[in-house]
Amino acid sequence: MSRLQALPTGRLLADYSLWSADLANLANDVRRTEPFADVYHLDVADGQFVPSLLFFPDLVSALRPLTPKPFHVHLMTLNPARLIDDFAEAGADVITVHLENPELPAALEQIRARGLSAGIAIQLETPVEAVLPYLDQIEVIVMMGTKLGIKGVGLADEACPRITALSRLLTARGLRDKIKISADGGIREQTVPRLRAAGADMITPGSLAFKSPNLFETTLWLHALPRQEG
Repeated sequence: MSRLQALPTGRLLADYSLWSADLANLANDVRRTEPFADVYHLDVADGQFVPSLLFFPDLVSALRPLTPKPFHVHLMTLNPARLIDDFAEAGADVITVHLENPELPAALEQIRARGLSAGIAIQLETPVEAVLPYLDQIEVIVMMGTKLGIKGVGLADEACPRITALSRLLTARGLRDKIKISADGGIREQTVPRLRAAGADMITPGSLAFKSPNLFETTLWLHALPRQEG
């Protein structure tokens, strides 16, 4: 069983985005939030596939001894295949590659060859049905709810209907409990209940987690949100 498959079922999972942590005190923020996070999400951006420049393998390696929680590396790069081995060696448990990337098939094969969980991320403009050829190779589908690589943007109107459509697609193929649906972008107190009701199994909270005045209460609230079936 993979680290992703071993996560709790029956409640919303939280994949904490370290992009929103205190970047000058990442170690402290990991230790502080470790009792509440299910997964830690590390965005990797090359300034080309997306405008941002973000995390690198040495950082993952430095953080790895601080927590036993899974590390989810989200590759927003033009050439993901060149990075997969480095992030695997640094301690990644899950590596997600964008469906829009032409290297996707080779990248998924490489991730699985390293014994890691593979994921696909889908941008807002990409049809949900585009995941169909890859369903037997992945454990998570990351549904972007905002434009890629930009922080602080509100949830797109189409985000929740797209998650519901994906949930129904997976249900129709008998894969609803085998592939997790993760919502990334636009994660706010007012949007999380809608995303969960739409079918999200996991969210990627940033400031919702790291700037919470009471992370214990925030976590209890997240865990209590019901998922709409079907």
